[in-house]
Amino acid sequence: MIVARRQRSVRAVRLLIGLFFMGGLAVAAFTQAAEAAAGHVTIESGGQRRTAVLVERERLKLGRRPVIVVLHGGSGSGARVRRNLGLEEAIRSHNVALLYPDAIGGHWGDTKETAQRDIDFIRMLVDQLVASGTADRRKIFLVGSSTGGMLALRIACERAGEAYAGIATIIANLPSDISDSCQLPKPIPLMVINGTANPIVPYAGGTTKVGDSKIDVISTDATLAPFAKADGCAEGRTTTALPDKDPKDGTRSYVDKLNGCKAPVELIRVEGGGHTIPGRFTAGTTRGQPVGAHTNDFDAAHMIWDFFRRLGA
Repeated sequence: MIVARRQRSVRAVRLLIGLFFMGGLAVAAFTQAAEAAAGHVTIESGGQRRTAVLVERERLKLGRRPVIVVLHGGSGSGARVRRNLGLEEAIRSHNVALLYPDAIGGHWGDTKETAQRDIDFIRMLVDQLVASGTADRRKIFLVGSSTGGMLALRIACERAGEAYAGIATIIANLPSDISDSCQLPKPIPLMVINGTANPIVPYAGGTTKVGDSKIDVISTDATLAPFAKADGCAEGRTTTALPDKDPKDGTRSYVDKLNGCKAPVELIRVEGGGHTIPGRFTAGTTRGQPVGAHTNDFDAAHMIWDFFRRLGA
């Protein structure tokens, strides 16, 4: 038993060193998770030390596999969003790798210029996973919550969006400074999960109250528009009500699927919902700001995984 555990640890070390000891990029540290090889990795990007958490549940010999890149919210970290989102619990698959990048100082760039350093960093991580033989270039998916979701939407509007087979965002809208110039490089599947009564990131657009950063965003409907255009969607939506599992939480959830799209564009609309991740435990405030009502109608991680699974993950 002890020998087997040591062998697994050795395999995890070899995997991480083999993946990140490339092109002058080296592993700084790693940890062994209970059920997965989880490594804290460090690379040089834009002249700065950048970190991420890589999670793989099986040996590299399985070959190229889907990879989900998860971007945390403001004042967060890769390790924290790994715990709070619960995506690994939802996936329960040994053939999917997950990558949790860390923002500098816990904050992603909130302008075109500062966001570019993060876009380059994430692109570098993905390229290394592909170059190492770990990632299937055709099956790279992106998830972002709050400011991480805003960055994910920025990425979709840039040439970097070509790298992703699907994008999902939670409690996030497209920043106004890129909305007029957002030209998706190809049809990109999108799932947006937003609460209509979010006091931090306004559903109808406006100035956010995310920590010390005040970001202007467009509305949720306007956020869907460039994806609908690129995906060739027709007019109208098909709406399905989700079961009201907790009538006392003050919310109702609906799935709005845009009609006639080449690639799916879906909005999970939480009527009365606030700035929380549906289905997960949440505090009543964030950095002293009230977050609004929390829905228990569905679990965001399971909904996102089902979306990506339908796309081939």
